[in-house]
Amino acid sequence: MRVGHLAALLLAACVPCAQAADPQAGRTRAQACAVCHGPLGLSMVPNAPHLAGQPEIYLAEQLRNFRSGRRPHEVMGVIAKDLSDQEIEDLAAWFASLRVEVRER
Repeated sequence: MRVGHLAALLLAACVPCAQAADPQAGRTRAQACAVCHGPLGLSMVPNAPHLAGQPEIYLAEQLRNFRSGRRPHEVMGVIAKDLSDQEIEDLAAWFASLRVEVRER
């Protein structure tokens, strides 16, 4: 076996097999988020941020931080606690897929 093939084989063995994010699965899961963040990621309450159009990597990181307790929040800590990595990726993909348009008056 050549060194290049061996390196590729070792690298492939080290990379976890993760499924791609599924925005439609995220959309379904996001129904629970709608109370505060709105059905399309536009906040319904003054102290909840808009999620629509946020970068996917940012959304996933924040959900993981809520889940681990690194970002403490009374409500989001409880909600994120039971999210799987796949659910986090799906939610992030859904909210990131929503387009937000800003217009000047």
